[in-house]
Amino acid sequence: MKVIDFSKTNSILNQYISEIRNVEVQNDRLRFRRNIERIGEIMAYEMSKEFTYSVKNIRTPLGVAPVSTPDNNLVISTILRAGLPFHQGFLSYFDGAENAFVSAYRKYKDCLLYTLIITDPMLATGGSMELSYQAMLTKGHPAEIHVASIIASQKAIDHIINVFPEDKTTIWCAAIDPEINEHSYIVPGLGDAGDLAYGEKE
Repeated sequence: MKVIDFSKTNSILNQYISEIRNVEVQNDRLRFRRNIERIGEIMAYEMSKEFTYSVKNIRTPLGVAPVSTPDNNLVISTILRAGLPFHQGFLSYFDGAENAFVSAYRKYKDCLLYTLIITDPMLATGGSMELSYQAMLTKGHPAEIHVASIIASQKAIDHIINVFPEDKTTIWCAAIDPEINEHSYIVPGLGDAGDLAYGEKE
């Protein structure tokens, strides 16, 4: 199983991570949601390099141009509500993908062979991610699985490694933090992503 931690390399993604972590910037909900979305877009671009491609002949007004495009049948799944802007970032790149939402009713199409992308901005214990994966298995078994998170705890990474299929799973993280506290918040983390994006729960 591959674990890709983008914090180990220098890119503009680190700027967006610094802003969503920063308590002085977090009060701007629009900026917080947009940064979450941007991180999804960057991850989607990097993830697309791992897909299966074939050359298609595309007709232009003046002839035919061969273009190598992906062949993967994508299903993007997210966990409500914090996952919505992250999910949108992936949709900005994978606009033809099927969508699945955990904790909301949806009539899913059966899909026997597909690439599953499960997005959750904060991966604290890995329990919700595991439940999302089990729910998707009722609609067919994915050929490959991409677990995408912005900030994950090491405990969650270890859990995903133990419960997801080793031979077809890749974990993508913008950062991996060392621990979670007694309330299952990632430390240092950034707080409650859902509250920061949409306001505090009643």
